[in-house]
Amino acid sequence: MSADLEHIRQIMREADCLYTEAQVEEAIAKVGAHISREMADTNPVVFCVMNGGLIFAGKLLTHLQFPLEASYLHATRYRNETTGGDLFWKAKPEVSFIDRDVLIVDDILDEGHTLGAIIDFCKHAGARKVHTAVLIDKDHDRKARPELKADFVGLPCIDRYIFGYGMDYKGYWRNANGIYAVKGM
Repeated sequence: MSADLEHIRQIMREADCLYTEAQVEEAIAKVGAHISREMADTNPVVFCVMNGGLIFAGKLLTHLQFPLEASYLHATRYRNETTGGDLFWKAKPEVSFIDRDVLIVDDILDEGHTLGAIIDFCKHAGARKVHTAVLIDKDHDRKARPELKADFVGLPCIDRYIFGYGMDYKGYWRNANGIYAVKGM
């Protein structure tokens, strides 16, 4: 066993569980109901932000009981690190959303650099209206654009380094079945 893998396992052993699987699943169901009430008649394109938004988007889509087109985009600032850098597009959207409502589904609204850039991209590409859904909205005063608020939020979160339900620690533990905070971070 490599030292790095042991470190990754230790992160989980020592982590604090902030939200259990049941709490997260309940929050996803509530977000789905809220989106369904607000967007059922808009024929939206729903974009999952990869990789972090994958689990949230997959679970959320089953709660959206109306016609929609689903696709993905992949933009990142982290590249398996614990701090972000410049925005890097790995895959831009391939579905046209000119004069359409767009729903961007992501794992977390932290500082907002990535989500803000994606919103701007969609608006400049002709979206009629851009909506955002995040599983976690982290509470702190470091928002890049303080006016940026997600339209649909699953759960609030304290200002710690978290992982699980799509969010990772150095590329690992996206598969954790709760929301966990790294000890000391």
